[in-house]
Formats: sequence, structure tokens, C-alpha cells
Amino acid sequence: MTRVMGAAMRRIQAGNALSAFGLGFTVPYLYVYVAQVRDLGAGTAGAVLAVFAMAALVVLPFTGRVIDRRGPLPVVVGGAVLAAAGAVGMGVAASVPASVLSAVLLGAGTAVMQPALATMIVWCSEPSNRTRAFATQFFLQNLGLGIGGLIGGQIVDVGRPGSFTLLFGIEAAMFLVLAAVAGTVRLPRTSATASLPKEMAARGGGGMRALLGHRAMVQLCVLGFVLFFACYGQFESGLAAYGTEAAGIDPSTLGIALAANTAVIVVAQFVVLRLVERRRRSRVVASVGLIWALAWIIAGYAGLGHASQTMATAAFISTYALFGLGESMLSPTVAPLVADLAPDEMVGQYNAAFALVKQLALAVGPAVGGPMGAALHGPYIVTFVLFSLGVSVLALRLGRRLTPVQDQPSLAYTSRVVAVHKPEAVTASY
Repeated sequence: MTRVMGAAMRRIQAGNALSAFGLGFTVPYLYVYVAQVRDLGAGTAGAVLAVFAMAALVVLPFTGRVIDRRGPLPVVVGGAVLAAAGAVGMGVAASVPASVLSAVLLGAGTAVMQPALATMIVWCSEPSNRTRAFATQFFLQNLGLGIGGLIGGQIVDVGRPGSFTLLFGIEAAMFLVLAAVAGTVRLPRTSATASLPKEMAARGGGGMRALLGHRAMVQLCVLGFVLFFACYGQFESGLAAYGTEAAGIDPSTLGIALAANTAVIVVAQFVVLRLVERRRRSRVVASVGLIWALAWIIAGYAGLGHASQTMATAAFISTYALFGLGESMLSPTVAPLVADLAPDEMVGQYNAAFALVKQLALAVGPAVGGPMGAALHGPYIVTFVLFSLGVSVLALRLGRRLTPVQDQPSLAYTSRVVAVHKPEAVTASY
């Protein structure tokens, strides 16, 4: 990594951590703020959360092409400013229209920043250090979210709307800090997009068709959907409902479980990185599926095993901790693989497509898992044990489509040869 690349990477990681710190201030309290503090009701709060997710689904399909045409930097800055406006608006919103509009701005802004930041990390890294760069990003995001949530919890007071206005103000300030930091980044690589508009015009704008014709990327997107559906899509919906209804977990214990999840990620990330960065990515992801299957079985014991309340609580917290262990294995594996699969001129579109898959899973996950976790306890556990085992099967199948270097990047360090995997011709998928 050159000095310019190293300086750019440090600024990107610092800005990313600060924005995560700002998000941590408000994300856990958004529902309570709209429903109780502003007294707009549970229905409006649910609508605000839904709009927040839907805004991301609307903008992400267009984000990748903008990144590839204009570069990731203006997208990060624009997204951060948009999210800051949404945060300020949410902090003073006292009506349903104002809350919904603020949620649109906040959801759209945070959504477009994800693939743009991932593309900046790709541009400022090399295959030999990309795995560690994405692991560092994930570590700093979770550290920022955890610290932000912890401090925010000490500030919030349901009886004082001004305390929430302060939280949203801090969040907006952190987004503006990200915009300012990103604006100072000198990206070392800009030639990849120089000829893209002409090439895109020549192909008739077939970027998405090329992506859909890339079978390895399509398989990775399917795998990604199952990953996010079986884990992140259940944290604050199905698994929380199951814990309180089936296992009798006190609602306050949910905060402890989430803290355990974050703590495992923060403590284990770089230890795990040393263990996985020289192993085949497909097998690492397959191992995550087995770990998560065990986590769901332990959750089943907590709610269905007739254990004492203390044992049930310990088992439930252990479930979240095991999820964190799996997450720490995924962070240096999946995101770098998206980058390695992407042609240079389509890195933004590949990152945006994967972000869209994640957002879809986060939208579908609560809708499916919430009702099941609350009422169908046994089927809920069995369903997600099977989904976790499905992760292992899909990962091993994906491994057969990857080149040896894509599956195990450390092979390139000794051979000094990096294989580039281009998408199959679009006609290959028919």
C-alpha cells in the first residue's frame, strides 16, 4: 500500500467510525421517540421504520451506476449531507408528515453511503490488504455503534423531548464530520471510471445485465440474502420476540444480549482475522453457517428446554454472542469477495447490488421472523436452524465457482499472480 493509499484509508476508516458512533445514538431509540416522546402512536412509529427501510430500497438500484460514473467520493458526501438533514428533521419533527419525510432523507442518505464507502476502501487497498481493511471497517463500525448506544442511553429521557433532539443533533454532526473527512480524501485511483460512460453507452447501459450474467456474483447475492435474513433480520424482531415470549427473557436483557454481540465482535475481530485470512473464503462462510445453527439450537434450549430462568437467560445471551463470532468471520470474507468479483469499472454497481440484497433481507426478515418468533416458537427455531445450515451448503457451492485466488487470496501473495474473474457473457445465463 502506498503512502497516499494509507493516508486515504485512515481518513475513510475514521469518518466511517464517527458516523457509526452517531447512528448508535439514535437507532435503538427511534421507535420510542416517535411513538412515545412525540406521542404519534405505535402505528406511526412502525410506518417511520418501514419508510426508513423502503427509502434505501428505492435509491440503491441507482446508486451503483452513479458511483461508477462519478466516483464514490461525491456519493459519500452527498449521502452524508442528506442523512444529516434527515437527522436534524427527525430531532424537531412533531407531526406525522415531518417524521416520515425525515425518515426518507435519513434512510436514503445512510443507504447510499454504504456501497460508496465500500468502493472507496476498494480503491484505497490492494488485494493483499483488502481483507484486513474490511475487517477494520466492521470493527470500527461496531465499536462506534456500541459506544454511541451506550452514551446515548445515558442521555435519553422519555420525559424530555429535548434530550432526543440533542441525540439527533449529535448524529447529524457526525454525518457532517464524515462528509468533511471524506472531502479531504485524495483517492489514489480514479482511472477506472474514466472511460466508463463511453463504454456504457456502447453497451446500451447493460451494466446490470452483465452483473446478472455473472453467476458467481448471483450466487453470492443469494448467499448474502440468506445470511442477513437468518441473522441481522432477526436481532430486533423475531429473536427478540421469541426471547421475551418463549424464554421469558426480561426486555432489559435484550440490551445485554446486543452488548454481548458487540463485545464479541470487538474482542474477537482481529484474532479471528488471523485465523481466516489464509483460509478458503467459502469454507469460512460455511463454518459461520454451522456456528449460527448452534446458536439457534441454544436459543431453542432457552425457550423450549424447560431450563431455569437463569440458564435460559445465559443461553439467550450466548446465542447473540455466537452470532457475533460468526459476524467477525464474515466481515473479512464476504465484502472483499464482492470487490474481487467485480470488474474495475463496475465496483460501485457490485457493492450497491450487494447492499440492496442486504436491505431486502433486513426488510423481509422482521416481517417473517417477528410473527413466528412471537407465536410459533418451535417452528421458528427449526426454520432458522435450517436456514443456517443452508448458508453452509450455499457457501460450499459458491466455492466451486470461484477461482483459487478469489477463494483463497493468500495464494496470490506467494505466486505474485492475481487472477481476475470477469463476468460470464450475458448469454451464458440463458
